Amino acid sequence: MIPLARKSIVYEWRRFAPAIFAVAFSGVLLLAQTALAVGIFATVAVYIEKSDAQLWVGFPGTQSIDQGRYISARTETMIRMHPQVERTEPFSWAGGVWRSRPGQGDIAVVLAGIDPRSGSLTFADAVPQVLRERLAAPDTVLVDIADRSKLGVDIGSTAEINGRRVRVVGFTEGLRGIGAVNVISSLSTARRLDPALRETDDVAYFLVKLRPGADPEAVRKDLSPKGPLARYEAWTAKDFAERSTNFWLFESGMGTAFGVSSLIALAVAIVITSQTLMAAVSASIREYATLRALGAPGRLLRGIVLQQAFWVGLAGVALAAVVAGLILWAAQLAYVPIALSPMIVIACIALVLAVALASGLLALSQLSKADPAALLR
Repeated sequence: MIPLARKSIVYEWRRFAPAIFAVAFSGVLLLAQTALAVGIFATVAVYIEKSDAQLWVGFPGTQSIDQGRYISARTETMIRMHPQVERTEPFSWAGGVWRSRPGQGDIAVVLAGIDPRSGSLTFADAVPQVLRERLAAPDTVLVDIADRSKLGVDIGSTAEINGRRVRVVGFTEGLRGIGAVNVISSLSTARRLDPALRETDDVAYFLVKLRPGADPEAVRKDLSPKGPLARYEAWTAKDFAERSTNFWLFESGMGTAFGVSSLIALAVAIVITSQTLMAAVSASIREYATLRALGAPGRLLRGIVLQQAFWVGLAGVALAAVVAGLILWAAQLAYVPIALSPMIVIACIALVLAVALASGLLALSQLSKADPAALLR
């Protein structure tokens, strides 16, 4: 009966079109929102993923990289004492207020101070050496290309951060932040721009590069002091990145909002699709009654309806793939961070097909009206 279910959809496509569009709508919304949510919240971990460090050392219990507190500069000495540690590098950031033109409103920025020397660990995969060399000059900064129009600057433009003049010497790509704009400078420039940094040698994190062949997990355990009086904690880069992303995905209100809106889209799709399939079954009730009069068992008729729901789901997935692909392509052109992995795609397809099959189960109630006696009326 699979050819019958498929051919009925092809022959009466107008009848099933609303269900296909409803499934496609839920698929587009689910895939686009998931890719955008994971991509946007993953920007929190961009500091970790774009840096060449196997371990990060920071304040104990830090849930996300943006939640870190300062630790003593003396921590670096204790880290360097480990025989598997090859190099350490301090990393600090601070909040700031950006103003590039007279009369322009203030823009909140996150000022990240890094080591501009060759071979430094922070943003090793995002800031090429030619840009690092430009940061060696006092009061120079880099901004992400996605924030270029927002800040109203170009290479060579001047602006103010916390009332001190800075000069934009280049653009990065892929370092767009959540909310506040990411601005990169040398650590010395960051200390001049933020009074709080000038008053202390403490830093937010230490990045740690290990010797070749070292086990990051074993070194992490060695570097993490035990007990309630511990003043710092070590994490592997992978674990710290996942920890930061999961904090924003599952423990922030923004992540919950994305999840609720996706559930609403799925619920709407189930209602519309089930109602459309019910109408299709009702319109074909005489045909189902004829099949029953010819001896077709009830399970066979139920199989036809569920197969129709499955084909509606597949058609909706195909349509959703095209539309979602165009939307995500446009998002990339606009430098909107997205994250699309095979796992996300497979999960979204499975959910969309589950929506279609759930709608088919709801439509089975109409088969009770397929009474052969109705053919005599």
